[in-house]
Amino acid sequence: MTVRDLRNVNTAGIRIRSLQLWPALAVFLLLSVALSFAADPAIVTFSLDFPNSSPEHYSVVVESDGHGHYESSGKISVDSDVRDDYQTDFTLSDTTRARIFELAAQAHYFSGKVDSGNKKLAFTGAKKLVYKDGQRSSSADYNYSQQPAVQQLTTLFQSVAATMEFGRRMTYFHHYQKLALDDELKRMEDQAKRGDLAELQAVSPVLKEIYEDTSVINVVRARARRIMEMQPLQSGK
Repeated sequence: MTVRDLRNVNTAGIRIRSLQLWPALAVFLLLSVALSFAADPAIVTFSLDFPNSSPEHYSVVVESDGHGHYESSGKISVDSDVRDDYQTDFTLSDTTRARIFELAAQAHYFSGKVDSGNKKLAFTGAKKLVYKDGQRSSSADYNYSQQPAVQQLTTLFQSVAATMEFGRRMTYFHHYQKLALDDELKRMEDQAKRGDLAELQAVSPVLKEIYEDTSVINVVRARARRIMEMQPLQSGK
């Protein structure tokens, strides 16, 4: 066998091995793409801007893995001069997380017309819904929507925001104005009983701090404990 023949044999062997590797390489690439999509959770964001209200701005970000982020800015309360920027992370219950993404799907991920277009309706804040995942990104601005799924999402997010704002105020009052905790927790308990609040477990840390603080009057500590016990504090229960 000549040197040229040996070279041809080696070249052919390399080509065969290369062809054999292609299926495995293709599978690897497909898995890599799939994992890259899976690594990025789907996200639904709701934001509201309403000048001269309390707060003037807030947003709630919910990821498909249950992680939530809330931030707001404006006065601590309508009759207060104290302005504050606030943000916190929390974990949503499985029920609420699933409901949010179910409603987002029903609303076609906010890709169509969402606002009613009725200019005669009272302004209730500039609202925005955003959906993002590995394959799509869409958003909608609205004042009022006639879509049932968007209406339900709006109510749900506003209920979550109301809970987070109680957490914001309780944190401030506990540090700087403990006498204000009594009225604040009374309002919170009343709203929780009416079903106006969602995801109470998100503010359980500050409620626990108040309950365990012996410098706070007993009636306030007892009310903080009752609110904590109104719903399970563990996600998914």
